[in-house]
Amino acid sequence: MERRSLGRRFGWLWAAYAVSAYGSGLGFGALPLIAVLVLEASPAQVSALSAVGPAVGALIALPLGPWVEFRRKRPVMIAMDLARFAVMLSIPIAYAFGRLGFVQLLVVSAVVAAAKIAFNAAGGAYLKALVRPDDLLVANARFESTTWSSIAVGPPLGGAAIGLFGPVTTVVADALSYLLSALGITAIRGREEHPRRAGPSRVRAGELLDGWRHLLSHAGLRALYLNQLLVGGLIMATEPLLAVLLLGELGFAPWQYGLAFAAPCVGGLIGSRLAPRVVARYGQHRILRIVGTLRAVWLIGLAFVQPGVAGLATVIAVELAIIISMSLFNPVLATYRLEHTPEDCIARTLSAWSISSSACIAVLSALGGLLAEATGPRTAITVAGLLILASPLLLPRRPGPGVVPAASHATTARRNARQGPHRVTSPTTGRPRRRRIGGP
Repeated sequence: MERRSLGRRFGWLWAAYAVSAYGSGLGFGALPLIAVLVLEASPAQVSALSAVGPAVGALIALPLGPWVEFRRKRPVMIAMDLARFAVMLSIPIAYAFGRLGFVQLLVVSAVVAAAKIAFNAAGGAYLKALVRPDDLLVANARFESTTWSSIAVGPPLGGAAIGLFGPVTTVVADALSYLLSALGITAIRGREEHPRRAGPSRVRAGELLDGWRHLLSHAGLRALYLNQLLVGGLIMATEPLLAVLLLGELGFAPWQYGLAFAAPCVGGLIGSRLAPRVVARYGQHRILRIVGTLRAVWLIGLAFVQPGVAGLATVIAVELAIIISMSLFNPVLATYRLEHTPEDCIARTLSAWSISSSACIAVLSALGGLLAEATGPRTAITVAGLLILASPLLLPRRPGPGVVPAASHATTARRNARQGPHRVTSPTTGRPRRRRIGGP
């Protein structure tokens, strides 16, 4: 498949994303690393950092979905970048004055999580409006390849920077990357229409749940949503456990820890570049089924990590297999989700998806931390590896329904209620249709 341009405006959006992604790559695992190396946190505290922060962030983000939905998306993205810049910068400032504490790390984690949810909700809606429908998979694959290349380059450089300049160095780089991302998004030109809102201008309580209503009423999205919650939650729950196992019990150096996650990210470039080709050849549904199954079988391998070179090689091999599968699956999933979500519900749907993911990660990370505290991190990783093997049962068994039109089912239901029993709006066309009294 030949490489094609998606336009100057997408170029700026991609550049802003790349700067932010590379900053986050440098700061990969920075908060757990600071908790372990600076604050000497226990396994339960490290897991709490990965659990409580995202959980509180999800609660903060709950009302943001409808708020983002009916606002211009670029200003929202810029505001979320600036919020993350400010809160991340507070860590090196507190560290310099000897005031850094575990509670501050929790607060930073929560704010960053909430801002990320709002940013991604706005970004997904903006992307669908920015590129043509048949370019969505290409655009998502480019974002995915950027993510993995940033993780491939960032952690080794971040580990070296921590060794040379101190534990908060990468946090400074991450904070500055959000500022540069905001400047890049500001540079995107062109008029963005203000979303029109039917009815009251204030957010109504029912709109908070519209994203979940859409996800659970659409058969294909419902299956993928539940599958992703389990897979993503279990994989992310093992990250702090693996940090404790490698850095604590097995005595890996920070640069080795970074290398163990960076080297396999080459697989992310492979998978993301293959995504448009394999979908064109085998079809979207088949790729979601096959690759969705493959990404679940590798995690159990992390339970067999040993000290030394052999252990490092084991982590790299397992992570490589997981990342190739994930990087191929993720852009296909992201494209399917945008294609099957109406334009007036994208931000709420993406927000609901992200909030659920954060909550699931929080719960599973907390449970993993408690299990690790009682039995050790290796046992907790083993349990996660066994549980994830059941996740393919949640994948859709047949292709989902067609693309949802611009009027959401939630909006359609409210419109039908206003129009009364004799006039009903079709959920497939969005047009009024007559219903006979006393008949089907």
